[in-house]
Amino acid sequence: MFDIFWRSVAIGIGATVLMDIWAIVLAKATGGPLPNWAPVGRWFWHLKNGKVFHDDIGTAVPCDHELALGWIGHYAVGIVYGILLVLLVGPGWLAEPTFLPAWIWAIVTVGAGWFLLQPGLGIGWAASKTPNPNKVRFLNLVAHTIFGFGLYATALLIR
Repeated sequence: MFDIFWRSVAIGIGATVLMDIWAIVLAKATGGPLPNWAPVGRWFWHLKNGKVFHDDIGTAVPCDHELALGWIGHYAVGIVYGILLVLLVGPGWLAEPTFLPAWIWAIVTVGAGWFLLQPGLGIGWAASKTPNPNKVRFLNLVAHTIFGFGLYATALLIR
């Protein structure tokens, strides 16, 4: 059981690392910015006070080390997603991983970003308040597909 837990943690970390590598490649290829995890850290900080949704996270009271908190939260969520995947598909998947369950799960997890994090940051449901919501949504789906591949690939590496 302990082995299953640690392997689940590892696939969450591996998938999150691959997603971060994708973000770096995308930023270099397009000249766009790298993800800024500080607003996410601020959002996580305000959760302790029961404040989930903000009109603009940039106007919320800042906290110390919010960038570090954002990175920690980003990886903690990735780990939780790895654990939940194994709980949903069963530990047998770790012995014989397949891409489809990992990809389906990764696409399902986009919902947390669209309907919890993004409105929590004040950018609307599914990025509806951004200048180009459909572009953001598309990039979210691509990033989570990469995450799904990372779940699968990491499971293959550690089986």
